[in-house]
Amino acid sequence: MKKTESVTCDVKSPALGPTLGKGKVEWAESQMPVLRAIRARFEKERPLKGARIAACLHVTSETANLCRTLKAGGAEVFLCASNPLSTQDEVAAALATEYGVPTWAIKGEDKDTYYAHLKTVLAQNPNLTLDDGADLVSILHSEFPKQLPNVYAGMEETTTGVVRLRAMAQEGALKYPVIAVNDAATKHLFDNRYGTGQSTCDGIIRATNLLFAGINVVCAGYGWCGRGFAARARGLGARVIVTEVDPIRALEAAMDGFSVMPMAEAAKLGDVFCTVTGDTSVLRAEHFASMKDGAVLANSGHFNVEIDLPALAKQAKEVRRNVRPLVDQYAMADGRSLYVLAEGRLVNLACADGHPASVMDMSFATQALCAEYAVKHKGKMAAKVHDVPRDVENWIATLKLETMGVRIDTLTDDQKKYLSSWNEGT
Repeated sequence: MKKTESVTCDVKSPALGPTLGKGKVEWAESQMPVLRAIRARFEKERPLKGARIAACLHVTSETANLCRTLKAGGAEVFLCASNPLSTQDEVAAALATEYGVPTWAIKGEDKDTYYAHLKTVLAQNPNLTLDDGADLVSILHSEFPKQLPNVYAGMEETTTGVVRLRAMAQEGALKYPVIAVNDAATKHLFDNRYGTGQSTCDGIIRATNLLFAGINVVCAGYGWCGRGFAARARGLGARVIVTEVDPIRALEAAMDGFSVMPMAEAAKLGDVFCTVTGDTSVLRAEHFASMKDGAVLANSGHFNVEIDLPALAKQAKEVRRNVRPLVDQYAMADGRSLYVLAEGRLVNLACADGHPASVMDMSFATQALCAEYAVKHKGKMAAKVHDVPRDVENWIATLKLETMGVRIDTLTDDQKKYLSSWNEGT
């Protein structure tokens, strides 16, 4: 436990903050020019002054820079982990000891600790929430209902969370407005595709040291995360098979040049499997029964439900934990072995460092500006899931292009007039 600003934090080792964490945070900062520009403005204008923000996010060096930006804007920020294995302990320590952000996050924390940390953050009486997976919002509604009138908005970072929130809104259960940051083009087109694509390959390779060239990689799901992973795996030389339930996405995968088939068929062929669907039991008992000896199973969806681990454990005669770090061997009765990475949790964060800072720059710039938007529009937004304002997205994309040295055209007056007119035809 570590005391910070009269609030008790819970990190693995405060000593990791100045020795390892601070340098890692500053390295990420150097690759996040859009967020730096926002922080510079926030320091001058203080648009978040008085806001108390409860954040449930992956505790990484990129997240640390988001928290620094929000704090620069005048907010009090309280942070916990959105996944038990996604925390970078040195970053959590740096946030608590170097940057004055009360943090409750320990890599490998058990389920009880994970939820205790969530509840501790909510006990700080926030009026804004930043969530990644909607656990924070769900618990706030179910266990802290008296606080709901004080919460005037939230932001959601990932696909799984947006799905949950839309379900809450449809049932009339969502009691305050939430902005779907995940659905912003400046988030999912880049973070989900390029970030998840690269970091998932990175996590699998770090955990296993497998050579992707020449092997069969099965990508379950062809949303933006799946598109990114499939493309990166192919780029490494793998033969990529895509499985899907959506006919349009399956058609797109086929036209992108991937083999597309049901999982029942792909299960017999795959050397590496990765689920990126946001759904449950994507890999299950009948698939495990037909997999090759030595098959590797990974998940890059938010929750650890995409691989049916209870079913796999039931089929196995023995489970050998950590034959390599974060690699568990399931020894089957017929002599085969299947290997599960990161206990079925997010392989890109558990076994690697998550997304590169340069892509998270846009995602967290969107988060920061949506927090400002929520404060400015306090009391004016309906209790539903909202899109990110288009002008916010355009500003972020424009600034990102500038930092990359990329210039684009602008419409002439005649072109603007033509696009706004219906009179001219053939």
